[in-house]
Amino acid sequence: MNWQPQQEPLRQLAGYLRDSLNGTNLPARANAEQMLAQATSSPDYVNYITYIFSNPQSAPLAGINETEYSTVRFAAAVNVKTKIALAYSTISPQSLAFIKSAALVTLRDTDRNVSRAAGNVITAMVLHGGLLAWPEIVNELLATVANSNGDVPMSAREAAMDALCKVCEDNRKVLDRDYQGQRPLDIIIPSLLQFTSVESSRIRIAALNAIHVFLPSRPQALMNSLDQFLSQLFRIAGDENTTVRQMVCQSFSQLVETAPEKLAPHMEGLVNYIIMQQQSQDDPELALDAAEFWIGAGEQERLQAELAPYMPKIIPVLLQNMIYDEDEVARLMDEQDDADAEDRAEDLKPQFAKSKSDRLNVSKPGEQPESSRALEQQTEDDDDLSEGEIEDSEFGDDPSGNWTLRKCSAAALDVFSTVYHRPVFEILLPYLTETLRHEQWPNREAAVLTLGAVADGCMDAITPHLPELVPYLISLLNDNQPVVRQITCWCLARYSGWAAHLRDPAQKAQFFEPMMEGILHRMLDNNKKVQEAAASAFASLEEKSEDNLAPYCEPILRQFVACFNKYKDRNMYILYDCVQTLAECVMSELARPHLIEILMPALIGRYNYISDDSRELFPLLECLGYISAAYGDAFAQFAPPLFMRCTKIIYGNLQASIQPTHPAADEPDKDFLVTSIDLLSAIIQAIDPQKSGELVSTSQPSFFELMRYCMQDENYEVRQSTYALLGDCAISIFPHLKPFLPTLIPVLIKQLDLDLIRDDDRHTGFSVLNNACWSCGEIAVHENAGVSPYAEQLYQGLFTIITNEEIIDSVNENAAMALGRLGFCCADQIAPHLGECSGPFLKSMDKVDFTREKASAFLGFNQVVMKNPQAMESSLLDYFQAIASFPARSLAQEEYRDIQLSFQQVLQGYKALIPGFSNFLGQLPPAVAQTLRTVYQV
Repeated sequence: MNWQPQQEPLRQLAGYLRDSLNGTNLPARANAEQMLAQATSSPDYVNYITYIFSNPQSAPLAGINETEYSTVRFAAAVNVKTKIALAYSTISPQSLAFIKSAALVTLRDTDRNVSRAAGNVITAMVLHGGLLAWPEIVNELLATVANSNGDVPMSAREAAMDALCKVCEDNRKVLDRDYQGQRPLDIIIPSLLQFTSVESSRIRIAALNAIHVFLPSRPQALMNSLDQFLSQLFRIAGDENTTVRQMVCQSFSQLVETAPEKLAPHMEGLVNYIIMQQQSQDDPELALDAAEFWIGAGEQERLQAELAPYMPKIIPVLLQNMIYDEDEVARLMDEQDDADAEDRAEDLKPQFAKSKSDRLNVSKPGEQPESSRALEQQTEDDDDLSEGEIEDSEFGDDPSGNWTLRKCSAAALDVFSTVYHRPVFEILLPYLTETLRHEQWPNREAAVLTLGAVADGCMDAITPHLPELVPYLISLLNDNQPVVRQITCWCLARYSGWAAHLRDPAQKAQFFEPMMEGILHRMLDNNKKVQEAAASAFASLEEKSEDNLAPYCEPILRQFVACFNKYKDRNMYILYDCVQTLAECVMSELARPHLIEILMPALIGRYNYISDDSRELFPLLECLGYISAAYGDAFAQFAPPLFMRCTKIIYGNLQASIQPTHPAADEPDKDFLVTSIDLLSAIIQAIDPQKSGELVSTSQPSFFELMRYCMQDENYEVRQSTYALLGDCAISIFPHLKPFLPTLIPVLIKQLDLDLIRDDDRHTGFSVLNNACWSCGEIAVHENAGVSPYAEQLYQGLFTIITNEEIIDSVNENAAMALGRLGFCCADQIAPHLGECSGPFLKSMDKVDFTREKASAFLGFNQVVMKNPQAMESSLLDYFQAIASFPARSLAQEEYRDIQLSFQQVLQGYKALIPGFSNFLGQLPPAVAQTLRTVYQV
């Protein structure tokens, strides 16, 4: 580009760039920033700053010395990069060409900072303009790094390598495409491998990093060079630079996933190398990267046999790394009891509402949970070690919440125990025997961590030792060191399933009851983190004990109430989890009057204490939902104020969405809507319909008007919960719902539109659709539902869903069941479509297990069939097979008498309609025909 700057604007701009970095003269800095902001609107601005950063001569710029000018050049490069990032499309082609040429020249500048800044400009150009707009840059960068002529300073080579690595990161797929018979990676990969031996450690690190970019996608260019890559790794494995060795360990970990067969022959050398790096005292990050290799290698089936012989060498290293180091020990020793101290705001974990479909499932007897609730959003609330993902609270109090060598080593030990089982325990047994009673608490604590880490994988081998181990662990709940009490709670929870399912009452009294009492006692520890560990452990014990806890509800609840009086805000969250898990396990046992009198004052007291905008409402309302399910109609005495408050929260949230208090107001938090809607749903399911109907009918503002707005909310989770509530209302309080259906059904019909589901959030969109279909079916089972005017639209929406192959099974099945149930109230309108929909309906229903809901769908479908039996001609044999698939034993029960009579009526109708009916049945498999003759007397 033949462009030259004018000297006065150039001098002024350089001065502003210098002053913009002035930390002592703030007025000058503010003025410079203002002037630079104004200058960006000039068409020549980008040319001037490009000229400054690429021109090493400061002579023309009076008043700026050489040291200052180096800073000015760097500032100019930063401004070029910013201009590219914010306004690439506004830069003229001529200016873009100027930037490219200037950046390539400046990349070789002797000023290290300016050279690196030029590399950043190059990566910004490629990122925002695309690699195809500057395809030659890859070869330019490769040539600069390679320095074939020997005239490129090392700083420039390093800057070029950094830029090349970033280009690889941003263009992974583009670089592996075929361009006129050649792929860029065919040139890049061999060069990267060569660069791993360059004398600059910075280049070696960046080259390895660039190779890591491509490993997961297994491009052919890299696969063809794996032997060379492995050879290079072995060559630099002893590099003096710890970061290089760190990258080598990461490479081996990636190769475990990408090409385990390449590592298998070298296992002995790998084991020795990884162990050596893991024992690095000087670099914790290197030790951590090395330890992570064990997790991947242990989970890789191809390497498990090769790795097995080295367990006696690996496991002692893991055990050593599971002990707190001296600094951590000193910090932990200094901690004091803090149960009376108020939580700091930063200590409180963010709380997010979980839709009822996440966990709450209070299906009526005979209902199938998967089809009568929303598509579940699975959450992993599992305290087990799995796949190396370790919760901080599981391992005592690490100095930070970060992934640490201690946690990684425990995760690796867990993986090995689940792969090799007894042999791992046999290696550990001498260590456990010696260390569990160690006089030094850090060793004692690490031994308890070890015992907990292998609980799942080595349970069979450990079980004979548990009668001795469990009492000792229970004694450690009284250890003087809080972190030992903390880890012991977690460890005991890992073995609580064994204790809870002991059949001998004497053994249960000897092991389970002291374990339960010990953990409960620790829930009132004077250390908050021990409280948290104990509460988490008790929730785990509850899940594993199930209804075995029923005889112990009273002492458990009394302890919970004591915790409500002692806990500060943070631990209150896990306490709610303990309460709701107990309710989920023992259900109606919790509804005994004396137990209600123990628990509810504490819960209601906390409920009254919390404000409407507190995020603690989320776990509390969820907990109350579980309690209502366990209490049943006994919850009615607590329902009115809860119902009223939830509707108030919903109304306030909707109002804030429609009419913000001021223009800059934040969008209201929809989690408050979700939790309130879910509790309303739980109450309506739990208490007597007459009582819940009264709550709904007296609600101010109108309950069903609020529901209509929530059904149209932009937030997926809100709609998901609202359609679950709609279905629950159809089940429990349909007379109150029916008058509002003319305003609600049109909204429901719109929700059946598949175009509403965004490609970037299909899972949540399907959850909403799933609930909408389910609620549609629950409304349709009422013969006088009053939805006939909408039958055609409902049919079209449901039919489109069940014939769309991209729809997941659970939504397809719920839509099919809703379609069948439309026969209860709209058989006349659906009958003309029978020939079209019968095949897809039967195909979908074939996937559904036998439940009362499936029987209900066929009851409605049968009514449609009887309106237009001839339309079933092409699907009749499939229909008969579906009828025969209903289990005869269940049909004999009174509960299913209606579907048996309906099938019998249909079959008798076809027997009268089809000449030679017996011969027609002969087209069916003999067992199917025999079932129809036997069960339905045809």
